This record gives sequence, structure tokens and C-alpha cells, in this order.
Amino acid sequence: MPFNMSRPRARAPRYEPLRPSSSSSEDSERSFPENYCDTPKSEDLDDIAERTSRWVPLRYMPAIRGGAVHEAYHYRSMARLRRPRRTILRCVLWSLVLLPYLVCVLVVTTMVLRPSYTHAPAHYDQLRERATQSLAPGRGNVNNEKVFIASSIYDDEGMLAGGAWGKAVLDLVDLLGPENVYLSIYENDPEPAAKHALEQFKERVTCNSSIVSEHLPLDDVRRVTVPNGERRIKRIAYLAEVRNRALRPLQSAEVTFDKVLFLNDVYFDPVDAAQLLFSTNVDENGRTDYRAACAVDFINPFKFYDTFASRDLEGHSMGIPFFPWFASAGYDATRNDVIGQKDAVRVRSCWGGMISYEAKWFQSTEALASTDPSEGTAWGVATAAGHNDPQVPANSSAIRFRFEDRTYWDASECCLVNADIQKPREPGDPYSASGIYLNPYIRTAYDERTLSWLWLTRRPERLYSPIHNILNWFVGFPGFNPRRLLEPGQEITEKVWEYNSPYEEGKDMTGQWKEVQTIAPPGFFCGSRKLLVLGEKEDEPKWMNLPAPLDTIV
Repeated sequence: MPFNMSRPRARAPRYEPLRPSSSSSEDSERSFPENYCDTPKSEDLDDIAERTSRWVPLRYMPAIRGGAVHEAYHYRSMARLRRPRRTILRCVLWSLVLLPYLVCVLVVTTMVLRPSYTHAPAHYDQLRERATQSLAPGRGNVNNEKVFIASSIYDDEGMLAGGAWGKAVLDLVDLLGPENVYLSIYENDPEPAAKHALEQFKERVTCNSSIVSEHLPLDDVRRVTVPNGERRIKRIAYLAEVRNRALRPLQSAEVTFDKVLFLNDVYFDPVDAAQLLFSTNVDENGRTDYRAACAVDFINPFKFYDTFASRDLEGHSMGIPFFPWFASAGYDATRNDVIGQKDAVRVRSCWGGMISYEAKWFQSTEALASTDPSEGTAWGVATAAGHNDPQVPANSSAIRFRFEDRTYWDASECCLVNADIQKPREPGDPYSASGIYLNPYIRTAYDERTLSWLWLTRRPERLYSPIHNILNWFVGFPGFNPRRLLEPGQEITEKVWEYNSPYEEGKDMTGQWKEVQTIAPPGFFCGSRKLLVLGEKEDEPKWMNLPAPLDTIV
């Protein structure tokens, strides 16, 4: 096989400087290297530059009059300077091409190695194992706790009671043990199909129950007068009344319940509901320690839904509704709990479509009126300071849902009930425990498809926190609430709308804002300046937000 050698590189000729012209015959006969010439031809310049630039340093380039060679080599040196710019541009373009692949690798790696809210504490797995490896009624309720399940629903065409929601409720009753459960469902003005589905559902219920479908007279719901003279129904007053009707069986119950579980018209896993009841924030004895514990509800696989009723530990409203949901504000205790994957995230209020309460607050208990920091309530503190709410009898020993009686100040009835039962706050302590917890391991959804995706979409959530922080700053979340720091029982001055003649009716009513001295009730952190009313006219939506008169000061 012949040996093929590459052509050796030609040795560069030794540089000899040109000497001045001389008449000496010795100088005239001297021969110079071919590459060195006094006056190169123009067509030879490119060839010279091409051949010599590979091995001749710039400092040895011949200095030829006329600048032709200088120009050629100046062009080459400038081209070399442009190369870093082209390199940077090339790197940028490659980065843009590779970025989607790098993001995919990061997401997949996080989903596999560091999934969010996927690996729950061991006692959660133990409860799920008991629930799935046996068919015995009550297998998910080892301590035989008594649970009152309450639900107020709107079942369009009977899809809830006759579908997956109804099946999940029946399965939950079986998990808890029919002898341990009382089920109360209330529906106002159901359609014929919904009423039929509810009747069929009632036949399958195996526990004590109260299932009511009726017409709720709107005259029974509190109205407020707006500046144009109309008497409108506050939307929150209506929702509070509906929820309280689902609680009516508690008034005459002979059983002392341990837990009250509220269910919205959400889709859920029955085992998740049992874990919310019996696994959230357990102590060393395996018993729960909370006043309220709620799930996290989703309107789509990524979007948190119930921002209206949720507040962090310092009373701030929510951030943009994707993980970690709470904006960076104050001491960030709630946000840090979420990022830290805790099963009992400290909040001042939440709902999540499914919430478990200590039942004693809804049954007769002397603790409701107590001001003790560990055993009392915010409601007790406000009442002791002289606050009287016309919605609640002065001698009441059980809490109920309520609404803000002020015309242009509204808050969720779900937030207000949490504000009433939470522990009195220690003055000046931003970490003061409320007894209210959010459990991100337990998730609900408003349609079956979303629920089926939640096991997967939760896994990469750890990556969202920096993006969430930037977007919250950009849009200005959390919003400002001038009453957030007002504590129950505190003497305050507020402006309220008063009419010149409260007995007049019609569009000629006049009024103004007046300053009044009052005692702060629980839950000012829940509210904002708005008036939500039901739409009662044919051309109106189901509910509306009416603007406040000018010059209002909250």
C-alpha cells in the first residue's frame, strides 16, 4: 500500500531589507527573493496577500510606496476584528435554538427528581393504603370521628348529583363510616332535571341526611339601598344565607360532631377528602390540630380559583393565581411555607372548594366568646370590646356565615367565617398563629378533566416561583387594603354612606359620606371597596359590581 505524504509546507524566505540604489556592480547584480519587489503589479496584490499572510507577521510586511499592500493588509486585520462579533451573534442564535430543549430538559428533570407536592408525609400514605386495600365501611376513619358534611350547590341539569360528584360524596361517606356521618345538601330553585337527580341521589345515601331543594324567597335576604334609591340584594348576603341553610340540621342535632366538612360543587378524590379531615397538621399523637383546613381548587390544570376568600398569614390578598399563589409581601411566611412543601400552610383565610372545620365552632361552645389567646376567637375579642353585629344574636354561642353590613365594603362570606373563628392575634407578631391552614397536597377542580390533570401539572411547580415573583411585581400584587391591619375590638374612625332621609324612596334620594366612630369587627382584612349585588332584572347578569359614589374613602 503506497505511503501518501502530504506536501511539506514551503519554508519562508529569509527577510532581507532592500538597500538604497547603488552604482556598484555588486549591488546591481544582487538577486532578491521573488516575493519582494519594489513595484508590485496591481494584479499581483491579491496573490501576494493570500500567499504571505499565512506565514508572514504583519511587522515584516514590506513597506511599499503607494499604500496598495498596506490597504490589503489593513482589510485583513479589520476582518479579524469582526470575527468576535460574528462569534457572539452565532452564540446568541444557537442559544435561541437550544433554549426550548434546555427548558424541556429542566422541566422533565424537575418533574422526575424534585416534583412539587407529590410525596406527602408518611401518614398520608398510610391512610390511602387503608382506604384502597379494604372495602370495610369506615376504613378511612380509624378514630371514628363524627363528621357533618354540608353542601350548598347549584346543579345545572343534574350533572353533579347524578354524576362523578355524587359518586365521590357517597364513596366518602363509605370511607368515613355511615354511622359517623350526617350529610346535609341544600339547593335553591333547582331545574326539573336537577331536582330529579337529587331525588335519585337521596335514595342511594346510606347515612343520616337532610337533602333539601326549595325556593328561597328573596324577601328573606338582606337588601341595601343604593344612591339611586333602589333596594338591591347583596350577593354575599344571599350566599351566606344559602350556606347557613345547609347548616340548619346542626341546630337540632343530638350528636356532638368532631368535624364539619363543607363541599362546593367541585370534583374531588374521596381519599383526599379523608386526608384533609384527618391528616392535616397532625400532632405527635396522630390527631389533627387546626381550626380550619382547606384544599386548593383549580379552574384549569394550572390556575388557582378561590382568590376572593384567601389571604396570607398577614392578611395580604393573593398574587397571580398560579404556584406558589401568594405574592411576596411582608415577612413571606405563607409563601415560604408553600415553597417549602408544607402540608399545613399558615394563612388567615382560605376555602379551596372543600374545607374542614372543628365542629365546635358551629355547635354550641363557650369558647366562641372567649378572648384567651390560645382557646378564644377573634369574634370573642370584638364582642368583648363592644362590637354588635345585627346578623348574630348577642347571646349566640355558635358561628354562622355572615356578610359585611356596610354598603360599599364587601368580603367573601367564607373569609369572614374564618376571620371569626381564628385565634386572637398577638399584637406586633406577624407570625401569630391563626389556626387556619391551606393543604396543597389536597386539590379539587371544577370539572373532571382538570381534576384528571392535577397529578401531573403539580410536578414542575417548583420552577414557577421566580417567574411568579417577577409578574407579581410587574402587575402590583398584592393589592393595597387600607383596613388590613385593623384588629378586632380596635376603636376606629371610618366613613360610611348615609342618606339625608333614609325613609324616602325613588331616584331623588341624596346622601353623603360621614365619619363615624365604631369598633372594628373581625375580618377587615377580607374586604375591599365594592358592592356586589344580585341581578334581578331580565337584562342583568346573575350578579354585578356597582360603583361607589365619588369621593368615597375606605
